[in-house]
Amino acid sequence: MAVTKTYKLYVGGAFPRSESGRTYPVTGGPRGSIRANVAQGSRKDARDAVVAARKAFGGWAKATAYNRGQVLYRIAEIMEGRRAQFVDVLGGRPADRDAVDAAIDRWVHYAGWTDKLAQVFGSANPVAGPFFSFSTPEPTGVVAAVAPAGDPLLGLVSVLAPIITSGNACVLLASRDAPLAAITLAEVLATSDVPGGVVNILTGDPLEMAPHLAAHGDVNALDLTGTDPADRVALEEAAAGTVKRVYSPGPQDFRRPPGTARLRAFLEIKTVWHPTGAVSLAGGGGY
Repeated sequence: MAVTKTYKLYVGGAFPRSESGRTYPVTGGPRGSIRANVAQGSRKDARDAVVAARKAFGGWAKATAYNRGQVLYRIAEIMEGRRAQFVDVLGGRPADRDAVDAAIDRWVHYAGWTDKLAQVFGSANPVAGPFFSFSTPEPTGVVAAVAPAGDPLLGLVSVLAPIITSGNACVLLASRDAPLAAITLAEVLATSDVPGGVVNILTGDPLEMAPHLAAHGDVNALDLTGTDPADRVALEEAAAGTVKRVYSPGPQDFRRPPGTARLRAFLEIKTVWHPTGAVSLAGGGGY
């Protein structure tokens, strides 16, 4: 007799149980049987994930673009090695094989972006004076994101990858009804050189946890891709209390070929100036 596996959350590079001890069944096995039991995250779990993300953010943001690219490419390599498992988790259909291949390709795509952000989003600004002015992109900080419910792997990767490409840390709420792809991806992240806490994946009901993340003072931005348009107004109002950056795309935005909008959504542009000539060796200023 097969033993039904109970999956846990992914927080701070570890796999803890929900603090409430709650789980819920995921069906879809033979004759509608239970495929697995999944941890049901709570408000406390969301807070713990934010603490882990904030702790990891500084080191990830300061990592070189080359290093971040290597880490993202390693995720693609490990996913390729576990391709059959991901296909099985999604259902084993031909369309699922295509989705897994597309998700792997998307990691490779964003791995190539890590060392190009400064060139594309930065600039050297013309000024009238004896100094240089530069605008450079910097990560926003801790981003809370809701993964699309209808595309549990490619949609999830399309949301997550651009967030961490630019040096942000992420708290990701997985699809409630199809969380197994997200949990399997967490196992990949845990073995692919991603520092613990850079990505935190919570399973359960996003509507239970999202409002607390939207109002959390240590969350810098929200990605509402996987939320129902009817729920977005309340989340945006909660986010306004702490002046969060909010990305609220169309419902099928993640299905389009990746562009620059998601990369730009969680970047801050910092402008600095440096005096010209020998004085520049002594330092500069910024605003």
